Amino acid sequence: MDYTLEDAQRKDKLLKAVYSLQVKSDATFQKASPLLSSHPGLGMVTEQQVHHLAEKAKTMCHDLDNIKNLLYYRQNDLVHRIPNPSGRRYGSVCGIHCSLDGSLYVTSENAPSVHTRSPSGQTFQSLPCVEWKNKEPFLPEDVTVTRAGMVAVTDLLNGMIHLFNPHSKFSKGEWLRIGKFRSPRGIAVDSSGRVLVADYTEGKVHSFALDRALKMQGAHSVSNLRGPRYVCSAPGGGFVVSEECGDVKLFSSGHKLLSSIGSKYGHHFGNPAGLCADREGNIMVADEQYQRVDLFPRNGSPICLVSKGLRRPTGIACSTQGLLFVTDSGDNNIKVFKYRVRPPYSSDNHFIHDESPTLTPRL
Repeated sequence: MDYTLEDAQRKDKLLKAVYSLQVKSDATFQKASPLLSSHPGLGMVTEQQVHHLAEKAKTMCHDLDNIKNLLYYRQNDLVHRIPNPSGRRYGSVCGIHCSLDGSLYVTSENAPSVHTRSPSGQTFQSLPCVEWKNKEPFLPEDVTVTRAGMVAVTDLLNGMIHLFNPHSKFSKGEWLRIGKFRSPRGIAVDSSGRVLVADYTEGKVHSFALDRALKMQGAHSVSNLRGPRYVCSAPGGGFVVSEECGDVKLFSSGHKLLSSIGSKYGHHFGNPAGLCADREGNIMVADEQYQRVDLFPRNGSPICLVSKGLRRPTGIACSTQGLLFVTDSGDNNIKVFKYRVRPPYSSDNHFIHDESPTLTPRL
């Protein structure tokens, strides 16, 4: 059978199945609602039948969520590769952050600099990591951007955080030391603007605000983590943290453990590393050992976004244009994947040029 015809028939069958469920459920609701609201009792309907229907409805809703997600997301859709902006002189790419305007901030192993790039790979700016006061270079591990537009990096070797202040009185800005930590690795900013730092050796995630003088305020720590590596903000408040050779855990804005991603989804991690979350609440995790990236949706089962082409994925970031950026330390590239059909929260896509303005998404 011709593939195009077969594909069209499968689409038609799927649409008919979903439509049949909609029609039947609407008809049943219209008949049952007035009877249940105006008459006492349940007639001949038993408790067992109600329980059975509720369980079936739960399963069907889960299946429909899976169908929607499988239509919505893409696997192994590599757009292009971005070479390490620091080259091979210093080591492999490491940390990455994607700002709301799509700008990428990238760090490399043993490279005393942070590079700002476009999603297509064009270099905007290179920030030398040298402290203004003592003129000593430092090596950034991971990177993020604060609400005030300052670049923040972890310095694992010296156990501190550095902030690049573009608003300083010096034309080129300056790096400032913030706090003192045991072994800071991952860094992020949560939805309220607080800075999150994964302290690897201490087994903690530190959370704090910065006042106008860039002093730490309201510091709080979450303990008893097993080698926290990367951290990211969770939609609606809170944060997500990956544990080396362990699990990925979701915490509320009040720093209470909400769930273990592995337990919640029945998923086994090898060595979870970089992670990020999009505006819809989907959490994406790079597994360094299994060489893959998985998406954990708010509703439905996990989806493997990248199953091939990665050697040692470390940091990841996603954009509002539906792009996933993976720093692959194995071959020293940033790999750019299209992980969704059409971003629901941005109709202005300047990077993907192969989308035609049709009414129907390209499946």
